[in-house]
Amino acid sequence: MTSILKADTIQDAAGNNIINENANTITIGASGDTVNIPAGTTFNVQGTAGTGFAPAGRVLIKEIDASDVAAVSFLNGTSDVVFDTTYDQYQLTFSNVKVVGDEQLRLQALSAGSALTSGYIGGASGNVNNVATAEGPTAAFLETYGDVESDYILFGVANFYNVGVSSSFPSCYGQFHHERSSGTMQSFQFSGTYNTTISNFNGITFTNLGGPNIASGKFKLYGIN
Repeated sequence: MTSILKADTIQDAAGNNIINENANTITIGASGDTVNIPAGTTFNVQGTAGTGFAPAGRVLIKEIDASDVAAVSFLNGTSDVVFDTTYDQYQLTFSNVKVVGDEQLRLQALSAGSALTSGYIGGASGNVNNVATAEGPTAAFLETYGDVESDYILFGVANFYNVGVSSSFPSCYGQFHHERSSGTMQSFQFSGTYNTTISNFNGITFTNLGGPNIASGKFKLYGIN
């Protein structure tokens, strides 16, 4: 025998909605409720995950789709961007980044909205056409060594610490890959610190060195606890 229960709303004994269906949208629970999935349960997402579906502890703060700009910046207090103690760590991902013409790119700290162009200490190691190479950037957290070839993409990730802590040195580590205008491939891991206390640190910027603009690319800033 097969039974079918038809209802738009199921409530608990106190009259609170447990499950509600309206205009093809199903709501489970209400604001303030805790929905538990028992241990051992397999949870399959067969459709498209919505904006609220993200790994625990990782929150998308802002996404920028660059289009013919000289710089991509994330400024504290602007468009819901925060750089403070809300999160233990901040992460920037950048993908499919292309430049209008061959140009070197840098990832720098912002102080009072202006890029800090010196004072970094750290290092980068990796490969240039499979040959081990080491660099020591002093003008940025991340620096592409040689111009980025306009016909290829730059991609990578950068993780930031101490960016919202008073009287501390902002630090960063990550990795990136791109092809130079000379045709050589570069893959680097980097880490470093801005070697002076920044009392008014308020963001980060991905910028060119005064040449062609960033033609396109997707930049995402996350907060991680």
